[in-house]
This record gives sequence, structure tokens and C-alpha cells, in this order.
Amino acid sequence: MPDPKPRAVPQSIEETLSLLEGADYVADRALATVLFLALKMKRPLFLEGEAGVGKTEIAKVLASALGRRLIRLQCYEGLDVSSAVYEWNYAAQMIEIRMEEAAGSVDRPAMERNVFAERYLIRRPVLDALTGEVGAAPVFLIDELDRTDEAFEAFLLEILSDYQVTVPELGTIKAKVPPIVIITTNRTREIHDALKRRCLYHWLDYPEAERELEIVRRKVPNANRRLSAELVRFIQKLREIELFKVPGVAETIDWASALTELDKVALDPETVSDTIGVLLKYQDDIAKIEQGEGRRILKEVKAELSTAAE
Repeated sequence: MPDPKPRAVPQSIEETLSLLEGADYVADRALATVLFLALKMKRPLFLEGEAGVGKTEIAKVLASALGRRLIRLQCYEGLDVSSAVYEWNYAAQMIEIRMEEAAGSVDRPAMERNVFAERYLIRRPVLDALTGEVGAAPVFLIDELDRTDEAFEAFLLEILSDYQVTVPELGTIKAKVPPIVIITTNRTREIHDALKRRCLYHWLDYPEAERELEIVRRKVPNANRRLSAELVRFIQKLREIELFKVPGVAETIDWASALTELDKVALDPETVSDTIGVLLKYQDDIAKIEQGEGRRILKEVKAELSTAAE
């Protein structure tokens, strides 16, 4: 299937909101504004927030809506240049050397130029992101940057400042057109100010009830409306109590999907207890809900919705 034709970036905040909405991403105006500015100013967008609030999804939606390639650099502890930027195809280089030696070549400088030609360069996500064409710049997602160490973070400064990278054997490779850069972090550690200064910043928080309900209706359209309203209210209240890890929007969607698969039309204590592992992933949190907090929250939810219906 051919790649979709690249589309122009939105020219206003309203167009940005429509772009996201057309891809079923329910955003508020503040997010649409900073995204619009990042696109117009050609600046990286630094998204910070709890896990599961939709940071990574923004890059995916943007790539899909604009018809651009999505290049994802998934960060982790120990990430290095050979994994993130480039490495040489050593096996192919050795074959080239053996073939030249077998042919009797003694021109060492020429042999070195041959084996370090660009055809032997393996492009990893960073270098790949710098190869876009005018009007078709890829979306470059640097996901969970806080998982890397400070050395790699410092290495990104040249890339985010000048959209270029230096390969010692080839020289400096500079992007013809800057990629659309989205950086995400779950704030497990602080990112250095030098990198943040090169970006536009936005804190992505948990959505309010109305917007979260709209997300559920878009992502799980076959979910019962009463069930959707109850589970969103339940999760909103769940985030107010002290838990090791409160559920994000991703867990809300998963729970709605799971309950729909079980043909549920409303919440009850047994259903909450049986499916709580979809929402919470730590035993201490689950125990707190099963020891009474879950029943208390569910009772409040039922009462509030009953009052609202009157």
C-alpha cells in the first residue's frame, strides 16, 4: 500500500484542533496552541506528564493526519550512538576489503574511502529523521527521554539546535528540512535546561471528566453509554486517592474495552473487583480498592449520576 500523500501543516489553532479531532484525538485548546506553534516555528515540542495520558499518541496522530513518516526512538538506559544514530555495516565492509585484497589492490587510501562510503552506513532513527524532503518532513518521536542518561541527552543538543549530526568518516550530515520533533518524558528524572530551552514545553495532565468521556466514546464506540459515564466517574475519583500509580487514559480505554467484551452495561462491586487488574498494576493499590475504597467510590458515582439524571 503506498504511503499517503504528505499534507501541509495547519495554519491556525482551530485547524490544529480539527486535525487532531479528525484523528480521534480529543485535545484541549492549550495543547492545540503549543502544537500549532511548534509546527509553525519549527521547534521541538517537549511533552511531559504521567504515563498513559496520551503523549506518545500525539506523535502517532500527527504523522497519520499529515501523511508523514513516523520515526520513533524509544529511549532506554544505556542507549548509545550506534543504536540511536548510525553504525557501519561491518560485515559488508569486511567483504569489500577481502575482495579488494583478492584483486591485488594496494591503494590503502582508496580502500578506506570505499569501505566508509555511505552505502555501508546503517541509518538509525536519529540519522533517518534528518533525511526528509521539503514538504514531507518526518515526525521524529523521541519517546521517554528520561530513561536515558545525561550523556545521551547532551548528544541530542547538536541535533535539536542545528538538525545535523557528525559522522567522523563522512563529515556533517544536515537535514534539508527539519523533522517535526516530539519529545516525551514521564519525569522519572529532570531533563537538563539546555535541552528544554531548545523546545516548546507542555505539561499533559489527566483530562477532566467530560473530555475523558469523549475519548472513551471515540475509542470504544460500542461501549454502553451508561457504563462509559460510570467508569469515567469512577476513574476520576480513583485519581483523587493516594495510590502508587493512578490509572491513565490508556487504562480507561482498556477498561472500557474489557467491560464491553464482558457485555457489561453498568458497574457493580463484583465487576470492579473482577476487572481491577485492567486499571491498577500494583498489588498494594488493588488491595486498597478491594478493602472498601472501591465500594465507597462506586456508591458515590451511582449517587451522583442518579442526582444528575433527576
